[in-house]
Amino acid sequence: MKTFPLKLSGIALLAAGLTLQLSSCVSTEREVSSSTTDPRTTYKPPVAGNGARIGSKTVLNTVSTSHTFSDPNTKDNFILQLRGPRVLTARAHFIVTTSKGDTLRHEVMPARALLSESTLDPQASSVRDQEIAILQGMNTFFAAGHFSQPAVPAGLEQPAEVDTKTWAALREDPSTVAFDFTGTGGSERRLAYVRKLGKAVVISH
Repeated sequence: MKTFPLKLSGIALLAAGLTLQLSSCVSTEREVSSSTTDPRTTYKPPVAGNGARIGSKTVLNTVSTSHTFSDPNTKDNFILQLRGPRVLTARAHFIVTTSKGDTLRHEVMPARALLSESTLDPQASSVRDQEIAILQGMNTFFAAGHFSQPAVPAGLEQPAEVDTKTWAALREDPSTVAFDFTGTGGSERRLAYVRKLGKAVVISH
């Protein structure tokens, strides 16, 4: 009979502990759902085995390079980051920042946009084959051949989506560097920085 109060207090302490743990989980969920963190911020993946969940912000792979773009005297940072729970359903974040950290371009596309139908048939290949192809596509995304100068070669017609002022500024600056990449739906895109106007623009599709 003398041990009964001790057992009862032990049960009470256990219940209190479980309640505290549950309330902690609930508050964590609330904090995550209302997060105001800038999506352009580099997300650090959770350490394996710590119980953290894998979600849309989880970084699966990152490739980067530096290249002259907005300023002829410095190199900008070109980053391609795959975020999501799985490679095949992830989103590829293409980000260009200056050496000072200012964002010039942030474009998001499905990971499948990195699949090259010329080398892989999505219908006939396995999920694993497609995942490997996406990762290989990331490795070649910033190949040297994708950068060119000038951004607007002689004889190139003005695209319908580019206004006259922007096109004239590009034509006047032969030092402008272009970066070519494949976007959503297999569209060919050319990114260039208009120094006169201080902005990055897509000049072809």
